[in-house]
Amino acid sequence: MINQFIKLVEASSLKTEGIPQFEVGDSVDVHCKIVEGEKERVQVFSGTVIMKKGHGVNETFTVRRIVNNEGVERIFPLHSPYITKVVAKRSGQTRRAKLYYLRDRVGKATRLAEVRKPVKKEHREARQPELAGAGA
Repeated sequence: MINQFIKLVEASSLKTEGIPQFEVGDSVDVHCKIVEGEKERVQVFSGTVIMKKGHGVNETFTVRRIVNNEGVERIFPLHSPYITKVVAKRSGQTRRAKLYYLRDRVGKATRLAEVRKPVKKEHREARQPELAGAGA
């Protein structure tokens, strides 16, 4: 019974549009608002998503990147008003939900194999005339 009341209260804080679609292992750009005095600016944090957890208002994701040979991780609330947008740059292939093992790795060992998304049939047919004309 109490869960229904909590869901009702949380519904006003949830983002309804612009919810980013990304998975653990994806390389993302997180655009977050930074307030400095009266000024407001957008700062981009780029890295690999190593963890997603929670649900509803409490849903968070952790992004890891290497800066000056030092690992930096930031935890972002998914429904925060300070997160303007999340752009997935590339999708990484993973077999785990939490990629904590990347913390022990350095350099090229931190790379994940890229997942290639299949091309839809409509796009493939649209590209056929271009390819045929280019070879002639």
